[in-house]
Amino acid sequence: MNVTETVIFVFYLAFMLGIGIYFFLQSKNANEKTFFLGGRQMGPWVSALSAGASDMSAWVLMGLPASVYALGLGQTWIGIGLAIGYALSWIFEAPRLRRFSIVADDSITIPQYLTNRFLSKSYVLQVACAVIFLIAYTIYSASSIKACGTLFNTVIGMDANHAMYLAAIIIIGYTFLGGFSAVCWTDFFQGLMMLAALFFVPIMAATKLGDLSALNAQVVGENPGYFNLFTSWQDIISGLGWGLGYFGMPHIIIRFMSVESQKSIKKSAAIGITWTTLILVFSVFVGVIGRVYLGYDAAIESNSLVFITMVRKLFPSIISGLLLSAILAAAMSTADSQLLAAASAFASDVYKPIIRKNKTTDKEMLWSGRIVVAVIAIVALFIASNPNAGSIMSLVSNAWGVFGAAFGPAIMLSLFFKDFSYKGAVAGIIVGALTDILWLTYLSSTGVYEIVPGFILGGLAAIIVSAVAGKPDKAVGELFDRAVAYDE
Repeated sequence: MNVTETVIFVFYLAFMLGIGIYFFLQSKNANEKTFFLGGRQMGPWVSALSAGASDMSAWVLMGLPASVYALGLGQTWIGIGLAIGYALSWIFEAPRLRRFSIVADDSITIPQYLTNRFLSKSYVLQVACAVIFLIAYTIYSASSIKACGTLFNTVIGMDANHAMYLAAIIIIGYTFLGGFSAVCWTDFFQGLMMLAALFFVPIMAATKLGDLSALNAQVVGENPGYFNLFTSWQDIISGLGWGLGYFGMPHIIIRFMSVESQKSIKKSAAIGITWTTLILVFSVFVGVIGRVYLGYDAAIESNSLVFITMVRKLFPSIISGLLLSAILAAAMSTADSQLLAAASAFASDVYKPIIRKNKTTDKEMLWSGRIVVAVIAIVALFIASNPNAGSIMSLVSNAWGVFGAAFGPAIMLSLFFKDFSYKGAVAGIIVGALTDILWLTYLSSTGVYEIVPGFILGGLAAIIVSAVAGKPDKAVGELFDRAVAYDE
């Protein structure tokens, strides 16, 4: 165990928990909107880096570099797809989603927005969304908690399961106490740490390389196609398909709704797109430089240890502790956002309208959300501690695919298609989710990422059902027009 690195980890975790306590003490007059959406008061820097950090979980420091390290530049298409999708979501989706969510009865969750957008009194859509949220976010959170266990086990020798318990307690703590504001501000600091770490580590490693031509020849000898970007059409389609996930990723696009004003959206977009692009570029760079600098090691690949190994070889412990804390930052910044999104979906879209028949108090809503945060984290912890749960990257890809296929088409159509109907939204979400799951189960051998057919068929189902059902009521069309014209 490295004592210096351990001390830095402890201080970092205490700082994160301190943010949660601070916002808890500031929340005497908190209500549902404050806890789940920060009162729509997030500035451009916080909203942008929070959106990015909640997206880029530990897989960007562990999973993606390990894939590039082992398989080569063909894995870069994942980063390319994500960069394109993220930019398009900020440019086209963010401005409209913020306006539409305000006009649609000031909606604070994605299921609530989709229901209010069609002026529906039915709870079918909210319940369907909440169920998908709870299942997918539990799996997604498990990947982040598992990354924390791997990090603590590798760096300080702590039992991986015990480390997962510790990480879960800290994440639950500040999310439970501080809600959306605490999550966004912790994500802001964590986003800065992630960028700094991914920037310095591969550059420092590159300066330590010796005869580059000889090293490259050694890599090519081990894997002749390593430096080939155009490996197969499946890699290209699947990699670009990752970008589709952004249009329906609730814990990311909820940040669009939280921005303080329409004017701040443009600044947030510029910051967010720049940050995410840099993160992805340097994540791929870590994988490539790691393969050249470290050589191939099956243990490094199987445990996703490229970044960790490079950091500990290159830097003294006081610096390596800070840099490795970036993995904690990545894991925790995603897990907290996922827990809060799932909690808000259950509390606001199931517990309040269906179980309690809209008779809840603000205090009851806050505590129902907090209890759901704890329950989901505990279930995710059990999944993460199961040795057969799968790798960090596989857990992320499964959850990402379900969200993108289910919600991406429905949300985009609701923002740009005036004649889109409630029935079309329900059909799109269900067909998208089922296609994704069935493709993963039975057709994954095709090499095509399940989000691609799921997104396409979900979109087609939404459009076809809307056309068959006929135009929505006049009031729904008027709401669409008001949202398009909305200005502060």
